[in-house]
Amino acid sequence: MKLAIVGSGMIVHTFLEMAQELPNTELVALVGRAASLEKLEKMKADNNIQKIYTDYGESLKDPEIDTVYVALPNNMHFQTAKEALIAGKNVICEKPFTLTLAEFLELKDLAAEKDLVLVEAITNQYLENYQAIKDSIKDLGDLKIIESNYSQYSSRYDRFKQGEILPAFDPNMGGGALMDLNIYNIHFVAGILGRPEKVEYLANVERDIDTSGILLLDYGETKAVCIGAKDSSGKISSMVQGTKGYVRVEGATNTVPEVEIAGEIQNFNTHQHRMFNEFVAFEKMIREHDMAEVNKQLAHSEIVMEILQAAKDSI
Repeated sequence: MKLAIVGSGMIVHTFLEMAQELPNTELVALVGRAASLEKLEKMKADNNIQKIYTDYGESLKDPEIDTVYVALPNNMHFQTAKEALIAGKNVICEKPFTLTLAEFLELKDLAAEKDLVLVEAITNQYLENYQAIKDSIKDLGDLKIIESNYSQYSSRYDRFKQGEILPAFDPNMGGGALMDLNIYNIHFVAGILGRPEKVEYLANVERDIDTSGILLLDYGETKAVCIGAKDSSGKISSMVQGTKGYVRVEGATNTVPEVEIAGEIQNFNTHQHRMFNEFVAFEKMIREHDMAEVNKQLAHSEIVMEILQAAKDSI
Protein backbone atom coordinates (compact mmCIF):
# COMPACT_ATOMS: atom_id res chain seq x y z
CA MET A 1 0.00 0.00 0.00
CA LYS A 2 1.51 3.28 -1.17
CA LEU A 3 -0.26 5.85 0.94
CA ALA A 4 -1.04 9.53 0.73
CA ILE A 5 -2.25 10.95 4.04
CA VAL A 6 -4.65 13.87 3.57
CA GLY A 7 -4.76 16.03 6.67
CA SER A 8 -2.50 17.06 9.53
CA GLY A 9 -4.79 17.10 12.54
CA MET A 10 -4.93 15.04 15.70
CA ILE A 11 -6.05 11.80 14.03
CA VAL A 12 -3.09 11.98 11.62
CA HIS A 13 -0.66 12.41 14.50
CA THR A 14 -2.31 9.42 16.21
CA PHE A 15 -1.96 7.34 13.03
CA LEU A 16 1.70 8.29 12.62
CA GLU A 17 2.49 6.97 16.12
CA MET A 18 2.40 3.45 14.71
CA ALA A 19 2.57 3.91 10.93
CA GLN A 20 6.20 2.80 10.70
CA GLU A 21 5.20 -0.59 12.15
CA LEU A 22 2.67 -1.33 9.40
CA PRO A 23 3.76 -4.13 7.08
CA ASN A 24 3.87 -3.50 3.31
CA THR A 25 2.91 0.15 3.80
CA GLU A 26 4.86 3.02 2.28
CA LEU A 27 4.19 6.59 3.39
CA VAL A 28 4.52 8.30 0.04
CA ALA A 29 2.97 11.69 0.72
CA LEU A 30 1.43 14.05 3.24
CA VAL A 31 -1.18 16.43 1.83
CA GLY A 32 -2.14 19.64 3.60
CA ARG A 33 -2.67 23.38 3.27
CA ALA A 34 0.05 25.77 2.15
CA ALA A 35 -0.56 27.71 5.35
CA SER A 36 0.51 24.63 7.32
CA LEU A 37 3.69 23.99 5.32
CA GLU A 38 6.05 24.41 8.28
CA LYS A 39 4.02 21.92 10.29
CA LEU A 40 3.90 19.52 7.34
CA GLU A 41 7.68 19.71 6.87
CA LYS A 42 8.24 18.73 10.49
CA MET A 43 5.76 15.85 10.25
CA LYS A 44 7.48 14.67 7.05
CA ALA A 45 10.92 14.71 8.67
CA ASP A 46 9.78 13.09 11.92
CA ASN A 47 7.90 10.25 10.23
CA ASN A 48 10.00 9.38 7.19
CA ILE A 49 7.35 10.55 4.71
CA GLN A 50 8.70 10.96 1.19
CA LYS A 51 6.80 13.97 -0.17
CA ILE A 52 4.59 16.91 0.73
CA TYR A 53 1.75 18.26 -1.40
CA THR A 54 -0.16 21.45 -0.73
CA ASP A 55 -2.28 20.90 -3.86
CA TYR A 56 -4.57 17.89 -3.49
CA GLY A 57 -5.20 17.68 -7.21
CA GLU A 58 -1.47 17.39 -7.87
CA SER A 59 -1.12 14.59 -5.33
CA LEU A 60 -3.80 12.60 -7.13
CA LYS A 61 -1.68 12.70 -10.29
CA ASP A 62 1.25 11.00 -8.51
CA PRO A 63 1.59 7.46 -9.95
CA GLU A 64 3.47 6.33 -6.84
CA ILE A 65 0.32 6.76 -4.73
CA ASP A 66 -2.24 3.95 -4.91
CA THR A 67 -4.27 4.74 -1.75
CA VAL A 68 -5.55 7.94 -0.14
CA TYR A 69 -6.25 8.13 3.60
CA VAL A 70 -8.87 10.85 4.16
CA ALA A 71 -8.27 12.25 7.64
CA LEU A 72 -9.98 15.62 7.38
CA PRO A 73 -12.94 17.26 9.17
CA ASN A 74 -16.17 15.34 8.67
CA ASN A 75 -17.68 17.72 6.14
CA MET A 76 -14.71 17.24 3.79
CA HIS A 77 -14.82 13.44 3.64
CA PHE A 78 -17.23 13.10 0.74
CA GLN A 79 -15.63 15.43 -1.79
CA THR A 80 -12.08 14.39 -0.92
CA ALA A 81 -12.89 10.68 -1.22
CA LYS A 82 -14.85 11.26 -4.43
CA GLU A 83 -11.95 13.05 -6.12
CA ALA A 84 -9.56 10.26 -5.11
CA LEU A 85 -11.84 7.57 -6.54
CA ILE A 86 -12.25 9.50 -9.79
CA ALA A 87 -8.45 9.66 -9.99
CA GLY A 88 -8.24 5.88 -9.64
CA LYS A 89 -7.00 5.72 -6.05
CA ASN A 90 -8.19 3.36 -3.32
CA VAL A 91 -9.69 5.23 -0.38
CA ILE A 92 -9.54 4.76 3.38
CA CYS A 93 -11.94 7.30 4.91
CA GLU A 94 -12.11 8.30 8.55
CA LYS A 95 -15.38 7.95 10.41
CA PRO A 96 -18.06 9.07 9.91
CA PHE A 97 -17.85 8.08 6.26
CA THR A 98 -19.92 11.06 5.06
CA LEU A 99 -22.47 13.51 6.44
CA THR A 100 -25.43 11.88 4.66
CA LEU A 101 -26.50 8.45 3.50
CA ALA A 102 -26.87 9.75 -0.07
CA GLU A 103 -23.22 10.84 -0.12
CA PHE A 104 -22.10 7.44 1.12
CA LEU A 105 -24.13 5.61 -1.53
CA GLU A 106 -22.63 7.80 -4.25
CA LEU A 107 -19.10 6.91 -3.08
CA LYS A 108 -20.00 3.23 -2.85
CA ASP A 109 -21.36 3.17 -6.42
CA LEU A 110 -18.35 5.08 -7.74
CA ALA A 111 -15.88 2.71 -6.08
CA ALA A 112 -17.75 -0.29 -7.51
CA GLU A 113 -17.73 1.26 -10.98
CA LYS A 114 -13.97 1.87 -10.73
CA ASP A 115 -13.28 -1.50 -9.02
CA LEU A 116 -11.45 0.30 -6.22
CA VAL A 117 -11.18 -0.39 -2.51
CA LEU A 118 -13.28 1.95 -0.38
CA VAL A 119 -13.34 1.37 3.38
CA GLU A 120 -14.14 3.25 6.57
CA ALA A 121 -11.45 3.64 9.20
CA ILE A 122 -13.38 2.45 12.24
CA THR A 123 -11.16 0.94 14.89
CA ASN A 124 -13.44 -1.31 16.91
CA GLN A 125 -14.45 -3.57 14.02
CA TYR A 126 -10.88 -4.87 13.75
CA LEU A 127 -9.92 -5.27 17.41
CA GLU A 128 -9.52 -8.76 18.88
CA ASN A 129 -11.46 -7.80 21.99
CA TYR A 130 -14.44 -6.84 19.84
CA GLN A 131 -14.20 -10.12 17.95
CA ALA A 132 -14.12 -11.97 21.27
CA ILE A 133 -17.36 -10.22 22.22
CA LYS A 134 -18.99 -11.26 18.95
CA ASP A 135 -17.77 -14.85 19.45
CA SER A 136 -19.26 -14.92 22.97
CA ILE A 137 -22.75 -13.81 21.89
CA LYS A 138 -23.83 -17.41 21.26
CA ASP A 139 -23.29 -18.15 24.97
CA LEU A 140 -25.50 -15.32 26.23
CA GLY A 141 -28.85 -16.85 25.33
CA ASP A 142 -31.44 -14.47 23.90
CA LEU A 143 -29.98 -10.97 23.69
CA LYS A 144 -32.12 -8.43 25.49
CA ILE A 145 -30.16 -5.24 26.10
CA ILE A 146 -27.03 -3.54 24.77
CA GLU A 147 -25.94 -0.33 26.48
CA SER A 148 -22.94 1.76 25.44
CA ASN A 149 -21.91 5.03 27.01
CA TYR A 150 -19.14 7.18 25.58
CA SER A 151 -19.40 10.50 27.44
CA GLN A 152 -16.43 12.79 27.68
CA TYR A 153 -16.56 16.47 28.61
CA SER A 154 -15.02 18.38 25.73
CA SER A 155 -12.35 20.97 26.39
CA ARG A 156 -14.02 22.96 23.58
CA TYR A 157 -17.45 22.99 25.23
CA ASP A 158 -16.67 25.93 27.52
CA ARG A 159 -15.56 27.98 24.51
CA PHE A 160 -18.71 26.86 22.67
CA LYS A 161 -20.88 28.16 25.53
CA GLN A 162 -19.07 31.49 25.25
CA GLY A 163 -19.99 31.71 21.58
CA GLU A 164 -16.86 30.38 19.88
CA ILE A 165 -17.93 27.68 17.41
CA LEU A 166 -15.11 25.22 16.75
CA PRO A 167 -15.43 22.27 14.30
CA ALA A 168 -16.37 19.82 17.07
CA PHE A 169 -19.54 21.85 17.70
CA ASP A 170 -20.18 23.20 14.20
CA PRO A 171 -23.26 21.66 12.53
CA ASN A 172 -21.97 22.69 9.10
CA MET A 173 -18.80 20.67 9.65
CA GLY A 174 -20.50 17.52 10.90
CA GLY A 175 -19.75 18.15 14.55
CA GLY A 176 -21.73 17.06 17.59
CA ALA A 177 -21.88 14.14 19.99
CA LEU A 178 -23.58 11.75 17.56
CA MET A 179 -20.97 12.07 14.82
CA ASP A 180 -17.93 12.35 17.08
CA LEU A 181 -18.41 9.91 19.97
CA ASN A 182 -21.71 8.08 19.69
CA ILE A 183 -20.76 6.80 16.25
CA TYR A 184 -18.35 4.36 17.91
CA ASN A 185 -21.25 2.99 19.93
CA ILE A 186 -23.32 2.68 16.77
CA HIS A 187 -20.58 0.68 15.07
CA PHE A 188 -20.27 -1.46 18.20
CA VAL A 189 -23.99 -2.31 18.22
CA ALA A 190 -24.48 -2.63 14.46
CA GLY A 191 -21.51 -4.97 14.21
CA ILE A 192 -23.37 -7.34 16.53
CA LEU A 193 -27.03 -6.84 15.62
CA GLY A 194 -26.98 -5.34 12.13
CA ARG A 195 -29.84 -3.16 10.89
CA PRO A 196 -32.39 -2.02 13.51
CA GLU A 197 -36.14 -1.91 12.98
CA LYS A 198 -36.48 1.56 14.50
CA VAL A 199 -34.19 4.47 15.35
CA GLU A 200 -34.87 7.43 17.64
CA TYR A 201 -32.41 10.05 18.83
CA LEU A 202 -33.15 12.07 21.95
CA ALA A 203 -30.65 14.90 21.87
CA ASN A 204 -29.68 17.88 23.95
CA VAL A 205 -29.39 20.57 21.28
CA GLU A 206 -27.65 23.92 21.68
CA ARG A 207 -27.20 26.31 18.76
CA ASP A 208 -28.38 23.63 16.32
CA ILE A 209 -25.83 21.04 17.44
CA ASP A 210 -26.28 17.98 19.65
CA THR A 211 -23.97 18.38 22.60
CA SER A 212 -25.17 15.05 24.02
CA GLY A 213 -27.86 12.50 23.34
CA ILE A 214 -29.38 9.08 23.80
CA LEU A 215 -29.84 6.95 20.69
CA LEU A 216 -32.48 4.22 20.90
CA LEU A 217 -32.18 1.27 18.52
CA ASP A 218 -35.05 -1.22 18.42
CA TYR A 219 -34.20 -4.72 17.17
CA GLY A 220 -37.47 -6.33 18.11
CA GLU A 221 -36.63 -8.60 21.03
CA THR A 222 -33.36 -6.73 21.61
CA LYS A 223 -33.09 -3.07 22.57
CA ALA A 224 -29.91 -1.00 22.34
CA VAL A 225 -29.10 2.31 24.00
CA CYS A 226 -26.16 4.37 22.78
CA ILE A 227 -25.20 7.39 24.87
CA GLY A 228 -22.74 10.01 23.69
CA ALA A 229 -21.93 13.29 25.39
CA LYS A 230 -19.49 16.15 24.91
CA ASP A 231 -21.15 18.40 27.50
CA SER A 232 -20.82 16.04 30.47
CA SER A 233 -18.80 13.07 31.66
CA GLY A 234 -19.87 9.60 32.69
CA LYS A 235 -18.57 6.11 33.22
CA ILE A 236 -17.37 4.97 29.79
CA SER A 237 -18.42 1.36 29.41
CA SER A 238 -20.68 -1.05 27.54
CA MET A 239 -22.80 -4.04 28.48
CA VAL A 240 -24.30 -6.78 26.34
CA GLN A 241 -27.01 -8.66 28.27
CA GLY A 242 -28.69 -11.94 27.44
CA THR A 243 -30.91 -14.45 29.20
CA LYS A 244 -27.87 -16.58 30.09
CA GLY A 245 -25.24 -13.99 30.92
CA TYR A 246 -23.55 -10.76 29.97
CA VAL A 247 -20.40 -9.34 28.43
CA ARG A 248 -18.97 -6.07 29.70
CA VAL A 249 -16.51 -3.62 28.15
CA GLU A 250 -14.59 -1.43 30.57
CA GLY A 251 -13.58 1.56 28.49
CA ALA A 252 -14.51 3.28 25.25
CA THR A 253 -15.99 1.56 22.21
CA ASN A 254 -13.25 2.96 19.97
CA THR A 255 -10.52 1.11 21.87
CA VAL A 256 -12.37 -1.78 23.61
CA PRO A 257 -9.39 -2.03 26.01
CA GLU A 258 -10.62 -4.97 28.06
CA VAL A 259 -13.64 -7.24 28.23
CA GLU A 260 -15.36 -9.23 30.94
CA ILE A 261 -16.51 -12.56 29.53
CA ALA A 262 -17.91 -15.32 31.74
CA GLY A 263 -16.92 -13.30 34.80
CA GLU A 264 -13.27 -13.00 33.77
CA ILE A 265 -11.66 -9.72 32.70
CA GLN A 266 -9.45 -10.29 29.69
CA ASN A 267 -7.56 -8.43 26.98
CA PHE A 268 -7.12 -10.17 23.63
CA ASN A 269 -5.85 -7.11 21.76
CA THR A 270 -2.42 -7.89 20.35
CA HIS A 271 -1.28 -4.33 19.68
CA GLN A 272 -1.50 -1.40 22.07
CA HIS A 273 -2.35 1.10 19.33
CA ARG A 274 -6.05 1.14 18.46
CA MET A 275 -5.49 1.89 14.76
CA PHE A 276 -2.91 -0.78 13.99
CA ASN A 277 -5.25 -3.69 13.23
CA GLU A 278 -7.53 -1.78 10.91
CA PHE A 279 -4.66 -0.56 8.73
CA VAL A 280 -3.12 -4.03 8.58
CA ALA A 281 -6.52 -5.25 7.36
CA PHE A 282 -6.83 -2.40 4.82
CA GLU A 283 -3.39 -3.13 3.39
CA LYS A 284 -4.29 -6.79 2.96
CA MET A 285 -7.58 -5.94 1.23
CA ILE A 286 -5.75 -3.68 -1.19
CA ARG A 287 -2.81 -6.02 -1.82
CA GLU A 288 -5.09 -9.01 -2.45
CA HIS A 289 -7.85 -6.92 -4.05
CA ASP A 290 -10.22 -8.73 -1.69
CA MET A 291 -13.47 -7.16 -2.82
CA ALA A 292 -15.55 -9.70 -0.89
CA GLU A 293 -14.10 -8.37 2.39
CA VAL A 294 -14.37 -4.78 1.17
CA ASN A 295 -18.05 -5.27 0.35
CA LYS A 296 -18.64 -6.90 3.73
CA GLN A 297 -17.20 -3.86 5.48
CA LEU A 298 -19.11 -1.48 3.21
CA ALA A 299 -22.36 -3.29 4.03
CA HIS A 300 -21.67 -2.70 7.72
CA SER A 301 -20.83 0.97 7.10
CA GLU A 302 -24.03 1.38 5.11
CA ILE A 303 -26.11 0.21 8.08
CA VAL A 304 -24.27 2.70 10.28
CA MET A 305 -24.93 5.48 7.78
CA GLU A 306 -28.62 4.51 7.70
CA ILE A 307 -28.74 4.77 11.51
CA LEU A 308 -26.96 8.15 11.49
CA GLN A 309 -29.35 9.47 8.85
CA ALA A 310 -32.41 8.22 10.75
CA ALA A 311 -31.06 9.66 14.01
CA LYS A 312 -30.51 13.09 12.48
CA ASP A 313 -33.90 12.98 10.78
CA SER A 314 -35.57 12.18 14.11
CA ILE A 315 -34.45 15.54 15.58
